[in-house]
Amino acid sequence: MKGKAIVYQRDHINTDEIIPARYLNTDKEKELAEHAMEDLDENFLDKIEPGGWVVAGKDFGCGSSREHAVWALRGAGVQGVIAESFARIFYRNCLDNGFLAIQIENVSEKINNDDELEIDIDDGKIIDLTQDKKIDFKPFPEFAQKMIDLGGLMNYIKSEYNFE
Repeated sequence: MKGKAIVYQRDHINTDEIIPARYLNTDKEKELAEHAMEDLDENFLDKIEPGGWVVAGKDFGCGSSREHAVWALRGAGVQGVIAESFARIFYRNCLDNGFLAIQIENVSEKINNDDELEIDIDDGKIIDLTQDKKIDFKPFPEFAQKMIDLGGLMNYIKSEYNFE
């Protein structure tokens, strides 16, 4: 998995900044994507490339519990978020929706804007191709990786219990 990083050296980026509440009248990812991060970074959609990564500080996704935040990022082409820590509900929404949320201490100080990243989920490694360095992270537990691979919780349940 390769993509460029957009780095926000800031803690506590909340779900209202990820997708403002005024746009929660839809569950369509492409419509939500049009407003992703606009209250935090009005140029976000110009910066993000398909398959890109958002990199941030502590407590990413704090605030209101809403799956829309994950949908908006995914709809904008974001492959996942790499942060020092995540709000518990946001992190679970990521897993439930098959969206990557990778936790690494001080990550916003290790990766620069526009760095090209290659992520090895199985081995728990980020290869920063721009800086020619590796950053380790704790791989996902087997069940969580399977949920991500299958596209989220509902697909995982269908797979595990043979629901059609």
